Amino acid sequence: MTSVKIENVVATSSLETKLDLEEAAIVLDGAEYDPEVFPGLIFRMQNPKTSILLFRTGKIVCTGGKTVDDASAGVNKVKRLLNKGGIDTIDEIEVTVQNIVATYSLEEDLNLNTVAMVLGLERVEYEPEQFPGLVYRVKDSGAVLLLFGTGKMVCTGAKDVKDLEEAVEYTREELGRAGLVH
Repeated sequence: MTSVKIENVVATSSLETKLDLEEAAIVLDGAEYDPEVFPGLIFRMQNPKTSILLFRTGKIVCTGGKTVDDASAGVNKVKRLLNKGGIDTIDEIEVTVQNIVATYSLEEDLNLNTVAMVLGLERVEYEPEQFPGLVYRVKDSGAVLLLFGTGKMVCTGAKDVKDLEEAVEYTREELGRAGLVH
């Protein structure tokens, strides 16, 4: 199987303390904070390449990581930077993956009308006049796959890489059994 390419890992965490976002914006050099526009502080990092959203409640959302480790490293780096800048937080921070978005190519075209019938209408949404892709909710998985006529897939909804890969492999096998892919 050609590998699944992770495009984005979304993870959440909590510092378990209230934050003064004005102070945090000073400590986190380059952070953006404009409460009139968005209630959280936005901090973009290059290493790891992630974006962190910090909220007054101490909640953190990390996006943009290409791996689960990137997301965890991003959250932990912000915690360290805050601590270094004099903002106290909890000692150990727990990072929870909420969503992994990935792409995959079957490397051959698909007839989406046929795919909709093969995968079962109860788990498929396909309205080509509304959206050019087919939405497939994989059985026994949190993963949702968007399949396109080009054979490209966008995978979302998985909370770990194993679930993501299993959902793609299951779908590929289903299409293979029906003779739609080789």
